[in-house]
Amino acid sequence: MTTPHTRETLTHDLRNLGVEQGDTLFIHSSFKSLGSVEGGAGTVVSALEDAVGREGLILMPSFNLLDGRELRVSTWNLETTPSTVGWLTEFFRQMSDTYRSDHYSHSVAARGKDAKAFVSTHLSREGYKSPWDIEPWGKTYGTHSPMQKAYKADGKLLMLGVDYNTSTYVHFVEVLYWHELLKQGPETPYPALDRPLLGAFWDEAGTLNRGLLGDSNCRLFRIQPYIDTLLREVKNNPTPYLRGRT
Repeated sequence: MTTPHTRETLTHDLRNLGVEQGDTLFIHSSFKSLGSVEGGAGTVVSALEDAVGREGLILMPSFNLLDGRELRVSTWNLETTPSTVGWLTEFFRQMSDTYRSDHYSHSVAARGKDAKAFVSTHLSREGYKSPWDIEPWGKTYGTHSPMQKAYKADGKLLMLGVDYNTSTYVHFVEVLYWHELLKQGPETPYPALDRPLLGAFWDEAGTLNRGLLGDSNCRLFRIQPYIDTLLREVKNNPTPYLRGRT
């Protein structure tokens, strides 16, 4: 019988991966990839808290990605709409002292130092536009959105048992690239990028740590160089990465 992973063993794994005290840590996750965990999702969150410490901040997507914009809008409730991107994210957003940003589709949940303030500015209309921007909600990837704030805070991205198809930060690369294209032509359509292909490029060109968290194969890397490197690659060599227009 496999010995269940514990808070202590998971914390040890996180530190071996490179999670440090005081980190701002954004997590894409597959809970089942961890294997048997004593105490379930709550143990995983406790280990994450131990790894980042009292000065750290844990961020998870709590996206409402039901099929179709109208359905997302009609079902959105800040307090009750479930996260559709995995059990760990849904457990996390329901915990007391976890705060959630107000966005009908791309909300982010936060726990830790200054968590409430970090996600409370998502209603701001300042910054880069994207196809998911609908009033009265703010810019999805705008200046005061949680994902751009994590980028500016030199946060880290933990990909816990998931591949690059889950890397919503590629949308931020698309938004930045689109901003450049719009300078050349204001009618330029939004560029949808190939996430797995960009991920393969990053695995070769980027600086990242790989290792196990429980039974889960993980990647850990800083968000800023990830975004900046992918944007530079797309600007210099766009054709392979363009998978169509949205």
